[in-house]
Amino acid sequence: RTSQIEDVRLKEGRTGPLVFVNVCHEIRAEGQLAITDRHNIVYRDMPPPGEPAPAGVPAPDDASWTRHIVPDDVLLFRYSALTFNGHRIHYDRRYVTEVEGYPGLIVHGPLIATLLVDLVRRHAPDAFVKGFQFKAVRPTFDLHPFHLNAQPSADGRTVRVWAQDHEGWLTMQGDVQLA
Repeated sequence: RTSQIEDVRLKEGRTGPLVFVNVCHEIRAEGQLAITDRHNIVYRDMPPPGEPAPAGVPAPDDASWTRHIVPDDVLLFRYSALTFNGHRIHYDRRYVTEVEGYPGLIVHGPLIATLLVDLVRRHAPDAFVKGFQFKAVRPTFDLHPFHLNAQPSADGRTVRVWAQDHEGWLTMQGDVQLA
């Protein structure tokens, strides 16, 4: 895997400064490019103590395929180890609640994305995934189960996917392109 920071931009948002970082990962097997993985990451300041969380967006309710996931600290620790992600918000409950101020461990966005693609694979096992774009829109915590959802297009070439928390708020959305 070769990673490169392609762009860094500072912008002013309605909640303060935002830093946009574009990273490209190229994964090769036997010298051949196998996967290009682009990340558009947004960094922002911590909200002031006591500031309410932004309002959520209700998740769609038209899923043909669903899966119920019960996250736990072992799953999150193992995924952190597998992906070499040392950020303590995913496995150190005391740190994430007492220092970062979150209510629980944060479920990795890439883990949810992987589970969404797996949902498609489970329901369309003969299809080949040729592309996947996703956007995390709200954090998912390990305190409650969450749901994965998918709705294939009429032509079978794409599948709209999304995750929702236990309250029905949209937490991630994306599209899977099939060949």
